[in-house]
Amino acid sequence: MIAVTINFNSIVKLTDDQFYQLCRENPDVKFERNAKGEIIVMPPTGGETGNYNFEIATDFGIWNRQTKLGICFDSSTCFKLPSGANRSPDVSWIKKERWDALTPEQKQKFPPIAPDFVLELMSPTDSLKDTQDKMQEYMDNQVKLGWLINRKTRRVEIYRQGQEVEILESPAELSGEDVLPGFVLNLQLVWQ
Repeated sequence: MIAVTINFNSIVKLTDDQFYQLCRENPDVKFERNAKGEIIVMPPTGGETGNYNFEIATDFGIWNRQTKLGICFDSSTCFKLPSGANRSPDVSWIKKERWDALTPEQKQKFPPIAPDFVLELMSPTDSLKDTQDKMQEYMDNQVKLGWLINRKTRRVEIYRQGQEVEILESPAELSGEDVLPGFVLNLQLVWQ
C-alpha cells in the first residue's frame, strides 16, 4: 500500500482547524498535508517497520530523559510547518526552550513549529523520491538535522540546514552532532 495524495483545493481549502478536525474524526487514518494544501493519506506501518521505529524512538527517549535537553515525538505527532504543510516524521525532537515558547493550545493541537531534528525510516512501500522530497521540505522549513534511513539499501542520507546531503553506506552509527549533543544511534539494530 502506498500513500495517496488527494487535491480538494478546487472544492474546499481546509483551514488548520478543519484539517485538525478531519484528523480527529478519522483516528484510524493517518493524514498529512503538503504546502499546496493537498491531503496525503498515509498507509499504516507494517510490523517490521513499526518495530524498528519503536526501537529507534526508544533510544531517543532514553537519551532525552538523561539529558533533558528537549522534547521527543513519535510518528503520530503532526507538526504545522512554516510553509503550511502538516507533517508527521517517524521520530522528531525539539529543543526545550523552543517547545516551552509555544502556548498550551499550540502544544495541544498540531504544534506550529518545525522540529530541530527529524528521522524518516523508509517502509518497503515508500517512494524514495517522495521521501527525499519530504526531507528537503523539512530542511526548507528550518529543521536543522534530518536522517533518512533506508534499510533495504543500507543507506543513510543526512540532511543539514544549508548543506548538501551526505550519503553513508551501511554506517554502524549516527551522531546527533551539535543538534542532539551526545546522542549516538547504533544502527546495528536497524541493519539486522
